Formats: sequence, structure tokens, C-alpha cells
Amino acid sequence: MQANLAVIGGSGAYHLLTRNLLGEEASCSSKSTPFGESAPLHEFRFGETTFLFLSRHGETDYSLTAPFVNYRANIYALKECGVQRIIAWSGPGIINRAYRPGEFVLPHDVIDETRNRESTFFKGRGVGFIRQSHPFCPEVRDALHESMHLSGLTHHDKAVYVCTQGPRLESPAEIRKFRIVGADLVGMTLCPEAFLARELEICYAPVCYLTNYAEGVVERDFKKGELFEGMQSSEEKTQVEAAVQRFPSIIAGAFTQLMDRTPQCNCPHALQRYRDKGMIGDDWREWVGPP
Repeated sequence: MQANLAVIGGSGAYHLLTRNLLGEEASCSSKSTPFGESAPLHEFRFGETTFLFLSRHGETDYSLTAPFVNYRANIYALKECGVQRIIAWSGPGIINRAYRPGEFVLPHDVIDETRNRESTFFKGRGVGFIRQSHPFCPEVRDALHESMHLSGLTHHDKAVYVCTQGPRLESPAEIRKFRIVGADLVGMTLCPEAFLARELEICYAPVCYLTNYAEGVVERDFKKGELFEGMQSSEEKTQVEAAVQRFPSIIAGAFTQLMDRTPQCNCPHALQRYRDKGMIGDDWREWVGPP
């Protein structure tokens, strides 16, 4: 199983793909890594291109919440399959009221508020001081932007995403704190996923569909048994569901932009100075520290 492109998403995204909206599934298997078993890797054929899909939370509802995803195993497995570029699908909440549920956003920066997640491959090593001036690959972001532009999809091309620990949602006071430090969106999945991809010199960028206003941004009554216990109105739910249905076409457009483009970004050279110093060699499998 080899592919240059991969998509990381949730269970809903996988079920969309199985309806042949973005090619036909060719195979599926998990990989054993030094960090444990990866999530299942689904191989799809898109025209003459092969890409991989990985569902970070499982493929039947949310069988695995964000703090317990084995991010290291997933990214390691994708690297082993030859993946050079990853598009990540995420559904965060809204802090900045300039954004609305059902809209698309391409975050350009991130704040990591997670705790106790395994966040590096370089445990026990003197390696890993990597710049994060652009934590998300500019070239993949450009491809996503062009895909939505050509499809006529309104979207925001900048936002700061704060990643919280979960699985609980955030308190109103926490949301106020995040607003003060400049966060626009709040979710639980992009960290350490993005940082691990950069450590293995893989291009990575997310595309977000906005699901709801975060706690305290818009006052909502508690509703028993509903999604997010009433944080999403029926109109917003319809808008979000319509956004999710756009997922295959957005990815297809981005793939079209990326397929024949050799990476010109700095992501594949994140560890170059360690190579130059002789601290690491050409075999990336030898870079990682003990699990």
C-alpha cells in the first residue's frame, strides 16, 4: 500500500467516501508501528491517483475520542506508506463571531492547549527543534483555497485554531481566555497531529467546517439528548450537514492541484540541519526515539 496523498478525517468523512464520491476503495489494512497499531488505512483510487484515508476517531460514530487517538502510530504508518502530503478534515467550534456554523475555514496558525498527549517522535533524542512559523503547509493550504475558489465555495483563508485536551467541551471562562489570546476556533484534533507530520517532514494542512458556537459565545439552552446538548440550532445543523457533503469535492479539487506539483515548501526539509550535522541519516525510521 503506497500513496503520496492522504486524508485524515472522521467517521462521517469515511462513509461519504464509501459511496464512491471520490473514487473506489481498493484495499484496507492497519499497520503495526513502534508506537502501536495504526487506525485502518483505506486505499482509494481517484482517477489514476491513489490516496489513503485514515479515520482518527474510528469508523462507527466516535469510538475513540481525541485524547486517546494514537497520533504517532497514525502519522508513522502514513509515512511508511510513502505519504508526502496530508489533508486533515476537522469540525471545530467557533470563538470569533465573524465566523458562522456551516462555513469553511483554512486555519493558518494553532495554539496547543493539550496535556499529556505523546507529542513527539524524538523522545530521548537531541533532535526536534523545528520552526513553526507556518505550522500548516502553505502549498496544501493554497491547493485547498484554490479548490474551494474554483467550486464557488465561500470560505475564510485565515484563522487561529486552539486545540484543547477534551473529551469534555470547554467552559465559558476558558473560551473567554482563548479569545483574549487570539483564537478564532476551538477543537481537539489538530495537535499533536500537525507537529508529528512536520517531524517526519510530511506536508500537512487542515480544512475545517464549523459546527457550532463555543460555550458562552452565543447563549443556548441545555437540551437533553441532542448533539452538544443544544449548542447547535436546527438551522445550523442543516448548514453543517450540507458542508460535510462538500467534503469529497473539496478534496478532489485539492488533489487535482497537488498531483503533478513537486513540493516547493520547507516541510520536506524541516530536519535538514540535523542531517548536515550528521545527527540523523537518510533512513527516517532511525530518527525516532524509543516509544
